Amino acid sequence: MFKHILAPYDGSKNAMAALEKAVELKALTGAQLTILTVYRHHSLLEASFSMIRPGNPENMDDIMRGHASEIAETAKRRAIELGGTGTRAFVRNGPVARGIVSFAQEHGVDLIVLGTRGLGSVEEYLLGSVSHKVTGTARCPVLVV
Repeated sequence: MFKHILAPYDGSKNAMAALEKAVELKALTGAQLTILTVYRHHSLLEASFSMIRPGNPENMDDIMRGHASEIAETAKRRAIELGGTGTRAFVRNGPVARGIVSFAQEHGVDLIVLGTRGLGSVEEYLLGSVSHKVTGTARCPVLVV
């Protein structure tokens, strides 16, 4: 049935529910399970609007990448606890929905399992949610949990 399942994960409660469903589907199908955490680039312009000024604004992407890596590793540990042995986790930078869809295409994913709402920003409410964008642009089936 499915050979490669992608579970985008942002640390939200709905993303965890989707991850648990993805592990369940992995067990039923024997598919490979991959977790993906995508973080948005934090520009210096965005940093200038912040009330909290980091000491080294050039390092903001490194801080965000580190945080995203922790989120991905937490999800991977949880998937393994649930029986998802062999699960891999990746981190990408860029627009979230586009990053999920392009990762799926590049890695031969044949099912994306994601949460209905994540830890999005105001921008997502104006432009549409990540799950909506992924379901509209992915070339493979998408299960929204």
